Amino acid sequence: MNVKLDAAALNAFLAEVFPQVADDYRVERVAPMEADVRLLTADRHLRPGGTVSGPTMFALADLAMYAVTLAMIGREALTVTTNCSIDFMRKPAPDRDMIGRARLLKLGRVLAVGDVLLFSEGSDAPVARAGMTYSIPPKG
Repeated sequence: MNVKLDAAALNAFLAEVFPQVADDYRVERVAPMEADVRLLTADRHLRPGGTVSGPTMFALADLAMYAVTLAMIGREALTVTTNCSIDFMRKPAPDRDMIGRARLLKLGRVLAVGDVLLFSEGSDAPVARAGMTYSIPPKG
């Protein structure tokens, strides 16, 4: 399967259609059925206790899945999340960026199913894992 949008094209598309994420996230790598997205972690992403908040980690997983899906299908802004289940496994480092590594397990005409592993930059141990399903709008 060929990639339709590379990292630069995805970043430009996100800036165009989803400007509210432009300052926080950057698509760093795209390969067939895979994408890595960086969260530029800042104080606004932290929760009491000095760790990255759960909603922030969900947003990273969601954006990584959105990116990998769009990488494979092209510019379909109305592709949306239909299901997500997250396991929070470790406390992320509050002073490091987070990386969401998304992988599509199945890409159909209507649904994309995948998983996203979340890491603190520089660590090989995932801090969370999300299983996600996206709905792809019909053509025409």
